[in-house]
Amino acid sequence: MSTNAQQPADRAGTGTSSVTDRLVEANRGYAARFDDPGMDARPVLQVAVVACMDARIDLHAALGLELGDCHTIRNAGGVVTDDTIRSLTISQRALGTRSVVLIHHTGCGLESLTEDFRTELEEEVGQRPTWAVEAFRDVDQDVRQSIRRVRTSPFLAHTDDVRGFVFDVHTGLLREITNE
Repeated sequence: MSTNAQQPADRAGTGTSSVTDRLVEANRGYAARFDDPGMDARPVLQVAVVACMDARIDLHAALGLELGDCHTIRNAGGVVTDDTIRSLTISQRALGTRSVVLIHHTGCGLESLTEDFRTELEEEVGQRPTWAVEAFRDVDQDVRQSIRRVRTSPFLAHTDDVRGFVFDVHTGLLREITNE
């Protein structure tokens, strides 16, 4: 077994401390070495990246980004929801971003779900979620839908530089999706 394969189990922590305790402890070490970069919340590259929350995707490394370069908005599937539009609107109108990069990925968990997930939750907890699952079967088509949602939002001031991609979780490469 490779070291990388063992790493997630080792990093999860064992014993009496929780994962959150481990994260807080790691933050203490980070803070001890922290040097305030003196920047504000405006991204240097004037770009917002919307991507899936999948733990296999290290966006900054994959895109060659440094601290302060972009706004990063992540959710299940990287889909453009009302809350994504809210974040993009604030990013553009209050913090100066002009470009939007959308990144979905291969092997996404939303490809195996359906809207029945909401019904199952309702049966389990007694309340139906107000949000949609946003499940999909075709990742390319879902990227196209996300591009359309951004480009047609009346709240976004800059919709001319919106591009969508699929990140391959096995190769690390991006494949651009056109809106055609």
